[in-house]
Amino acid sequence: MSTQNPVSVRTHDQIINSPNNAAEYVFTSIDKIYNWAFTSSTWPVTFGLACCAVEMMHMAAARYDQDRVGIVFRASPRQSDVMIVAGTLTNKMAPALRRVYDQTPEPRWVISMGSCANGGGYYHYSYAVVRGCDRIVPVDVYVPGCPPTAEALFYGILQLHKKISRNRITSMWYRKY
Repeated sequence: MSTQNPVSVRTHDQIINSPNNAAEYVFTSIDKIYNWAFTSSTWPVTFGLACCAVEMMHMAAARYDQDRVGIVFRASPRQSDVMIVAGTLTNKMAPALRRVYDQTPEPRWVISMGSCANGGGYYHYSYAVVRGCDRIVPVDVYVPGCPPTAEALFYGILQLHKKISRNRITSMWYRKY
């Protein structure tokens, strides 16, 4: 005859009142509020390089209503937190891309839009084209296509929102000691 241990069910008060779990609850709540603020106000810098920039402008038009999810394009990198690299990145433009990325305040995210920005595209073997903007800046979301549609870019931004919402700023620093 086997004896099984009964499953103990803890109440909400028992979870909150234990020292480690109370801290986890507080820091998780802080993370949720912090991440909600960042996902509700995604401000990309306009960095259009080629034909993908037209689709980026198309997403900014009235049909897709990007304002309802908190996307407001900014012309200054110091006022934005997302960079959308849209188009063919050449070797001559790469230092400017890096400069704009460095001027963006932390935390910052990068979306690579189009096959040229993702990996060089049709110009992959050209001497003047960077084979992916991830060689210059770290990329968080890749949007494929040549050029990708406005819906694809919008979906990429929604995927970035999911990535931001999983961000942990507190990172359990209290458990390290």
